[in-house]
Amino acid sequence: MRKPLVATCSTDKSVRIWNFETCTLELYKEFSEEAYSIALHPSGLYILVGFSDKLRLMNLLIDDIRVFREFTIRGCRECSFSHGGNLFAAVHTHIIQIYSPMTFDNISNLKGHNGKVQSVVWSADDSKIITCGMDGAVYEFDVATGKRVGESVLKSCSYSSVATTPDGKTTFAVGSDRTLKEISDSAILREVPSHEGQLISLVMSHSGKMLFAGTQAGTVRSYKFPLTLPGEWQEFQGHSSAIVKMRISYDDQYLVTISEDASILLWRIQDKEGRGVKRDKEVGYAQEILITKSDLEEKNQMMTELNLRVDELRTENEYALRLKDMNYNEKIKELTEKFIQEMESLKTKNQVLKTEKDKEEAKHEEETSEIKQNHSNLLADLEAANNQKLMMEYEKLQDLQHRSQKIQEEYEHQIGEMEENRERALEELTEYYETKLQEKTTQLEQAHDESRTALKEYEETKRQIEEDADREIMDIKNKYERKLRDAREANSRLQGESGLMQKKFVSLQKEIEEAREEIKKYKGDISKLEKDKDDLKKDIVGLRKEIAERDETIQDKEKRIYDLKKKNQELEKFKFVLDYKIKELKKQIEPRENDIKMMKEQIQEMESELERFHKQNTQLELNITELRQKLNSTNVELKQERQRTRDKEASIKRFKTDLHNCVGYIQDPKMLKDSIKALYQKHVQEDITESASVDADIQKEYARQREHLERSVASLRKKLAKDTEIHRADNVRIMQENVSLIKEINDLRKELKIARTQVHDLEAAMGLHRKNNTGEAAATLAGVATQTKNAMLEKDLEECNKVIDLQKVKIAQLTDQMTILEEGVFSRPPSVGRLPPMVST
Repeated sequence: MRKPLVATCSTDKSVRIWNFETCTLELYKEFSEEAYSIALHPSGLYILVGFSDKLRLMNLLIDDIRVFREFTIRGCRECSFSHGGNLFAAVHTHIIQIYSPMTFDNISNLKGHNGKVQSVVWSADDSKIITCGMDGAVYEFDVATGKRVGESVLKSCSYSSVATTPDGKTTFAVGSDRTLKEISDSAILREVPSHEGQLISLVMSHSGKMLFAGTQAGTVRSYKFPLTLPGEWQEFQGHSSAIVKMRISYDDQYLVTISEDASILLWRIQDKEGRGVKRDKEVGYAQEILITKSDLEEKNQMMTELNLRVDELRTENEYALRLKDMNYNEKIKELTEKFIQEMESLKTKNQVLKTEKDKEEAKHEEETSEIKQNHSNLLADLEAANNQKLMMEYEKLQDLQHRSQKIQEEYEHQIGEMEENRERALEELTEYYETKLQEKTTQLEQAHDESRTALKEYEETKRQIEEDADREIMDIKNKYERKLRDAREANSRLQGESGLMQKKFVSLQKEIEEAREEIKKYKGDISKLEKDKDDLKKDIVGLRKEIAERDETIQDKEKRIYDLKKKNQELEKFKFVLDYKIKELKKQIEPRENDIKMMKEQIQEMESELERFHKQNTQLELNITELRQKLNSTNVELKQERQRTRDKEASIKRFKTDLHNCVGYIQDPKMLKDSIKALYQKHVQEDITESASVDADIQKEYARQREHLERSVASLRKKLAKDTEIHRADNVRIMQENVSLIKEINDLRKELKIARTQVHDLEAAMGLHRKNNTGEAAATLAGVATQTKNAMLEKDLEECNKVIDLQKVKIAQLTDQMTILEEGVFSRPPSVGRLPPMVST
């Protein structure tokens, strides 16, 4: 909300903070165990991370993620801050715990789910929490009271995500039944089917105008809102696996999706025309960061050291620059001198080169004039030679033309002779081939006669062959007709079997389709079970750790029990000696029993008096409560009367201001008249006389009731003073009896202390406290017991033990009654310090 940040956790045991505006990684930290859930505070300065052993609240520092508070919530799979940041909700299996991040107190525990809670969403005003779980329940809780105010239970569906509108009146949920449900007033209004894929996650925009859903296949669906049946949406492919979480930025500009394929996608939200969502006002992100005091002090110290170092370097640089300036000035002087000398030398060289150049130019002009003259002479000679060559070549051309005419005439004569020879040879060839043609025609006629005779022979053989073939065809036809009949019977039989097989094939196809659907369902169930299995494995690891810790504590306790058993055995050895001493002490206790009976009777009398006092006190408390109620009613009326006076004063003040405004129109009679009419219509009403008379009656009734109440309060005060004087004498008497009983108890304690010292002295005399002589003392005691063993003595000993036990019980009861009486006498101030409680031995 305050910063453009996104917090993520993964199975690689890392927590990462991303900036979705710059698309950069702000912070990164690896932990020793996997983080199950994460939530970012609206201020962008804190995160809440759930681990297998605890839930940790961490600070986002400038360069680190540091833990500063831990909560004992094991395996928290879902956590979420409220929109205001003053509360956060954490899921502990099927209980949602609400904590305050300021005081770290557990505000309330929201109970109701029977299975794991999958999603927790706060309403826009943080007054409600909407949750959904694997038990098929969607609950709505009131944060202030911790009570459930709405519910929708569908046990056939295992919900995975939930979203709510900004006003908190409508809830949307998705689950395993492949539908998007719209819930309002604990009832399902619509169920929009998802058709192809299962919807996993759901998110609603802060403006309440957009609804997005993530599917099992990794696509994002933008639903047309409000929802219609059978549902309209646009689908966008982005991930290759199921989308587990979706969040929208506070300004509804960006959608962030996180998938099981270990990728985070940032989507820009636009309408159909490609325009972004309009912002009501520009949101400026905060630039504050957290830093610890130690880091700040280190940085400040580093800054001071660096400033000192900068000052030192500045002085050193200034000194070095001065030295360099001096060196550079000397070098510049040397260089200028060298430059001047070189300039003079170059000037002299330039003058020498100029003179040489003039000489070379004159020489070059002479040479060019000579070359031009030689060239013109050569050109004239070449022209003369070329003219001679042309004349010679022309004469050769004329000779060649004369020769070519002669050769052409010879070729024409030869061509005429060759044509005459060709015609003669053609005539000879025609005569030769005509004779040959006549011979061939005679041969052809002979061949025709031979072919006619061969044709007759062929037709005769053909007729005979056809007769034989017809006979064979009839035989083959009969044979194949029998085979065809058998084949038709077999075909009809096979058609019946094929009909049965087709029916079986159709039924088997249906069974295969049903089996495929069941396999798909089983695969989905197997994937869910595998997820549950992974979760359970992690829970088992945590529980194993806890079992190991408890085993260690059990071993320590077993060692302690073993030591106590040893001590118990030693104490049993001393029991025999103490029984003998008890017999002697019993004789001393008998005379005290009579005193205890007397004390019992006195205590019973005191109890009866105490009951009477309690009844009187209860009656007085009832009277006081009635008076308090009357006083509260008078206070309420007094407040109402004060409110009326305030209203009257306010109306008077308004009247004064309006009258002051009217006085401003004193020079304008018309405006003054209009303003006075308006003033009259505003302040004067018709029932003013009636209200005045009613107010007077109310005041009289109020004064009468007030006088009556004052008289009753005065009489009750007098009665209370008399009762306190009566009770004071009883309290003094009870206090004196209490003092006498305390003295007797102190005397008994002194006698008991003396008896204990005597027992201790006897044990020391017998050597029971020595470590080396314990065996010998036990042997002597056993010997005494065997020597003095008698049936009568044993009976007496048992009776004495029973009497002692009864006396112990009675003493304990008396001490309890004494403590109750001491607490009951609340009006008596303690005279002396409290005695320690009696311990029966």
